Amino acid sequence: METKEMATGNIAPYDTPAYRRSRRAYTAECAFEYFATLLVGDAFLAKLLGAIGLDDALIGVVSSLISLAFLFQLVSVFVVQRIVNTKRFVAWIHTVGQLLFAFLYLIPFLPFALPYRKVLVFACVLLAYFGNYFVTSMLYKWGNSFVDPGERGRFSATKEMISLVGGMVMTLVLGYIMDAFEAADNLSGGFLFAAGAILIFTLSDLVCLLLIKRDVGGHEERQQMPPMREVMRNTLGNKSFRHVIVLVILWDVARYTTIGFLGIYRISDLMFAVGTVQIINIVGNIGRVIFSRAFGAYADRHSFAKGIELAMCLAAIAFAFQVCTVPATRWLVIGYSLFYNISQAGIVANMQSIVYSYVDTEYFVQAAAIKNSIGGVAGFLAALLAGRLLSAVQANGNTIFGFTVYGQQVLAAISFLLVIVAILYNRLVVAKQQVMKQ
Repeated sequence: METKEMATGNIAPYDTPAYRRSRRAYTAECAFEYFATLLVGDAFLAKLLGAIGLDDALIGVVSSLISLAFLFQLVSVFVVQRIVNTKRFVAWIHTVGQLLFAFLYLIPFLPFALPYRKVLVFACVLLAYFGNYFVTSMLYKWGNSFVDPGERGRFSATKEMISLVGGMVMTLVLGYIMDAFEAADNLSGGFLFAAGAILIFTLSDLVCLLLIKRDVGGHEERQQMPPMREVMRNTLGNKSFRHVIVLVILWDVARYTTIGFLGIYRISDLMFAVGTVQIINIVGNIGRVIFSRAFGAYADRHSFAKGIELAMCLAAIAFAFQVCTVPATRWLVIGYSLFYNISQAGIVANMQSIVYSYVDTEYFVQAAAIKNSIGGVAGFLAALLAGRLLSAVQANGNTIFGFTVYGQQVLAAISFLLVIVAILYNRLVVAKQQVMKQ
């Protein structure tokens, strides 16, 4: 990548028209990808899967398949060494994944029995996220190669703010459109509309990818890639990186224990309409936009680990709000949404960028893939166990020791405790390590 020129003292031309165009295209690409994934998450996905016939526990597991999909990034560890044209490879794989999201909304129209529909749902979600996350690390490194290393935190924050603001408008409009279709007893029409919207976002995403300048490595870079034993030595053989993996595991287990089950909880138990859920999400995303730039600057000034610690404290508060959210206090969900989304302003980008702090940039793609895959598998296993616990609580009439307790409250309490453990581990272990400047 062209950022390697920094090591030789030749500053890469970050202010050239080609670099500026690539940064803008990369920013827009992330926004369109975000729009598509929003339509297969939270209340949208819960409404779709409920119409297909899945129960609450299974809806939560499907919602958490995103974590298992990170496992596909492990394949990129072996494939990245053989890729001649990153741009072409990423564009094709990514586009196919997005198209499968659109196909998900067509499953209710297929003349199949429920067991076959369930199989299709799982296969479609897994393959769609395979298309996304198989190339995530490659796309991240490619897109960020046009960004000054000293500005990565702020650039990521700005990019995220654009995606969030656009996502707020998009989900609000589409949420109310879906409610209108349902009110007219034509939910199937709403599903077709959502599929069409994802198709438009996918095509826009592809155009943006094509506008990004091609990586300069090509065949010569492929020949210079280190052997796998060197990759393993500089990733899993790196003690500092292993500590990062432990932190990621703690965080992914904490969040996937709860978040996959909240969409159906808000619709079925808290009795919110899809449009109302989107307004609640917008409140949270407004907070994320407001603090996103500040988190980026904080990470640039201190460290990615410090940024993660601060953000996790807010996540703990969010899960505490969720513990207290029941039908009688359902508007407390706003507190959860606000604090959780603000915490994401400091966690999402920093969890990706923290690899730069402890792993040589030459091994970034492989290290990020390993980190995300291990954390994703841990998160999915946590979701499976959480689903069983949720089913057990519901089978007991939503009571524990004679007290009325919803399963999502129990899951949120577990997430709260795990986040506290993650905060302590980050402060006592991860943040004390020597940071690499690159």
